[in-house]
Amino acid sequence: MRKLLNTLYVTIPEAYLARDGENVLVKVENEIRFRVPVHNLEGIVCFGFAGASPSLMHLCCERGVTLSFLTQHGNFMGRVTGKVSGNILLRKNQYRWSDNDTISLRLAKRFILAKIINQRAVLHRAIRDHPLVVDTKLLTEVIKNLAIFAKQLDNIKDLNTLRGVEGQAAYLYFSAFNQLILSQKDDFCMTERNRRPPLDRINALLSFLYTLLTHETVAALESIGLDPQSGFLHRDRPGRPSLALDIMEELRPHFADRLAVTLINRNQISAGGFIVKENGAVVMDDKTRKEVLLAWQKRKQEKIVHPYLEEKVPIGLVPYIQAMLLARHIRGDIEDYPPFFWK
Repeated sequence: MRKLLNTLYVTIPEAYLARDGENVLVKVENEIRFRVPVHNLEGIVCFGFAGASPSLMHLCCERGVTLSFLTQHGNFMGRVTGKVSGNILLRKNQYRWSDNDTISLRLAKRFILAKIINQRAVLHRAIRDHPLVVDTKLLTEVIKNLAIFAKQLDNIKDLNTLRGVEGQAAYLYFSAFNQLILSQKDDFCMTERNRRPPLDRINALLSFLYTLLTHETVAALESIGLDPQSGFLHRDRPGRPSLALDIMEELRPHFADRLAVTLINRNQISAGGFIVKENGAVVMDDKTRKEVLLAWQKRKQEKIVHPYLEEKVPIGLVPYIQAMLLARHIRGDIEDYPPFFWK
């Protein structure tokens, strides 16, 4: 089993990344603020960074540490990686499968089924934990209708229809999302799921968490040897990690949605940590972003029993496990791809 290493998040805009032997240095105005051995890292994510030395980039490439660059507000800019890993035969088979509509539809159904089932689990958890606070009648009705969408998947014959059903299910799920917010209700209210740009605080928080999950999933796929850009549900588009977005569908409810709700309900973040721009876009300030990153790293260390492996593993390893299972299926080692169903 892969060891769960750490991801270094650099949020200081003026930070410069450098190398000292086998160590990664974070400098601000030539003063060393942080030092960490490279073997303790699996990735570095920089928000609005000032620069990185060629020597540091070389070290990361040698040690298989992915170096990602994002804007200060979490929009992806680029990534530095080392040599392509994995068996070329695995990737060639992945490309053949991606070009096969029948295989793509079968796998896409697996991703979306798990997403809907996990969305239902999130709503079920709210009813179980807070029956006297939430609108149980509304949530029960949404859960029932999500089950109907899940059953419809068996009869879908093409990807466009599948995407339509997924969109309807997502709209229904997010229509009940406000019921999960038990604290700061006036400050954190979602009218609908929106992005590019997010127009309220919940959407800004979710978009940021989805960005973090994208980074984790891309790194997982690359480490296994799969091409993150060649997907089955999400089709090819230059620069888009389509396969990572496929795998993310089943992980979003548990990884991102529940963490967003927890951060709000526990008052770990507040309305004052969000900035509304002139165009209506809502973004997090530096303090809130750091709080979210700390919570994200802590959540990755929590352990669950993986539903397929039936082993206790850190949550942060789930993207790697799912990438491994997909690779085993593509190689023919297992008959079908077992998606992640959260219990």
